[in-house]
Amino acid sequence: MDLATLKALKPSEFEEAGDGYRAASEAASTAKDAVENRISAYLRNQLEGEAVDAALRELKELGRDFHYMQAECALAGTALNGFAFEMAAAKRKLEAALADAEAAGCTVGADGSVTFPAGGEEVDGKVPEGDTVPPSTSMTDPTSAAIERQAVNMHPNPNFGKAVGFANRIGDALQEATETDAKWAPKLRALKADDDLKVSDRDWSDVQSDQDGVGEAAKKYLDSLPHPPKDGSPKDNAAWWKGLTEEDREAWLSLRPADVGKLDGLSSTVRDEANRVVLDETRARYRMELDSMPKPPVNEWTYIATNGWASRVHTDEWTDWYNKYGERYDHLTNSLHGMEAIQSRFDSTGLGTERDSKGLPPAFLLGFSADGNGRAIIANGDPDTARHQAVYVPGTTSNLGNISGNIDRMTSTWRVATDEADGQPVSTITWLGYDAPQNIVTDSPRRHYADDGAPAFNRFLDGLEASHTGDTPPHRTVIGHSYGTTLVGSAADHGTLNADDVITAGSPGVTVPKAEQLDVPKGHVWNEEADGDIVPDIGRFGHGGTDWDGPWTVPSDERFGANQMTTDTDGHSGYWDEGSDSLLNQALVVAGHGEDVKLKQPTPTWQYTR
Repeated sequence: MDLATLKALKPSEFEEAGDGYRAASEAASTAKDAVENRISAYLRNQLEGEAVDAALRELKELGRDFHYMQAECALAGTALNGFAFEMAAAKRKLEAALADAEAAGCTVGADGSVTFPAGGEEVDGKVPEGDTVPPSTSMTDPTSAAIERQAVNMHPNPNFGKAVGFANRIGDALQEATETDAKWAPKLRALKADDDLKVSDRDWSDVQSDQDGVGEAAKKYLDSLPHPPKDGSPKDNAAWWKGLTEEDREAWLSLRPADVGKLDGLSSTVRDEANRVVLDETRARYRMELDSMPKPPVNEWTYIATNGWASRVHTDEWTDWYNKYGERYDHLTNSLHGMEAIQSRFDSTGLGTERDSKGLPPAFLLGFSADGNGRAIIANGDPDTARHQAVYVPGTTSNLGNISGNIDRMTSTWRVATDEADGQPVSTITWLGYDAPQNIVTDSPRRHYADDGAPAFNRFLDGLEASHTGDTPPHRTVIGHSYGTTLVGSAADHGTLNADDVITAGSPGVTVPKAEQLDVPKGHVWNEEADGDIVPDIGRFGHGGTDWDGPWTVPSDERFGANQMTTDTDGHSGYWDEGSDSLLNQALVVAGHGEDVKLKQPTPTWQYTR
């Protein structure tokens, strides 16, 4: 870049363009929310028929288009700000060098050369003449730098050394601007979208590539911004975000959505915006990878004769395929199944049921990752404005691939709790924020899954407190199912459980022997054990609490001290069956009406066998 171009360049114009892209991003976000949470929600709740279904499909694509526009325009705005930031730095260096040169009586040529005046002590009766130093940059090679210093020291005119310094500073500024322009030009060109009207998986996959490219180019810009507090508490995270400018927030959201989305203490709307970008990017990448992968052979099974019996075994062809691709294929398909379940919940906003015409509220994605067994935290309704919050922790075998059932349990809880909440807003949350044991026999007896996940659970609960906007703290209920109750107990055992009520269902034990050790007020621990649920009995010796001189205790035991709620469901998985007392009792606790819960009659001492 030449001197005249950099002098004339106005970084503020690029910042203004960035502001325009951010405004477009915000407009797209508003349009997306209107399409998904108002227009589509109304159609689902009020109308039905083939025409409505067709309209909803088109609106879904429209919302997807707006979301893509939101993400890419935000990224373009941040890219322009990053470019302007670096060019402004180069221009400031140039302007400072020009000002210093002028003050020293030097003249700067259009090519960056510096003419210096006569000066210094007379030599042979003459003052050393002035001259012109050609355009240059600072020497980076030690030998060249030493030669330059020697030339400066030997020159009879002290203005020569000054001119060399000015020329180097001017050249350095021009070189910095040239390198900045060369670095940013391809990044900005890459943000140009395809000239069609369909947002494809390739487009969404490119969003992450664009983020990586812009993030690499914008390192100096991002480094200049306030960073999230290292190992900060939810309150620290909330204070950091509050202290950012809108431009700073947009930079973090557009360049580091995964980092922003996992920060407890930030508002639900911010975390949802960040995590939905990660979800759409990941889903697109996984679909493309799966489409490019060889599919499993059709002839998976064959039979061989073994001692006169026919044994069913995998074919050699299928086995070869699975050894090469099977593990990754399973991860991709299972993860995509979970992502579609999350999307299905988004697409159900406004939808009622035969029993309950009340439409579901907007959903908020408070956490998401497809790594390993996956993570997903989905809220029904905004917890930041809810008077009653419920956080549900699922148990053994839970992962991203089977998140659908765990989402459904909290939508059912939201419906009934909202009916019982006297008009106060309710938010119910499915929290799969830990690595749940995946094998009932080999994994579920081990406590470390609960202990490892407990700190994250406590941070999440504290984050709900930090991000809540109501005048009074919300009433918060923690619900654990199966091994999820073990994690809840571990969270209380290794920290402070930020909750007002605890519900355990089908609990194999919560690691402590007394309800009073779960950090909630006396009388606010509730338990359900259904007929045919064997988990409380078989789990007590792995996860039950004990005073060492007493027996292993689980929440179903009267000596534990929980309120034993009536259940009219069977087995280990029916506690959220629609229309059941098991669900109603939980919903009453969530809605703050524990006094209305139906309790089991205490077992007479002579009948007590545990």
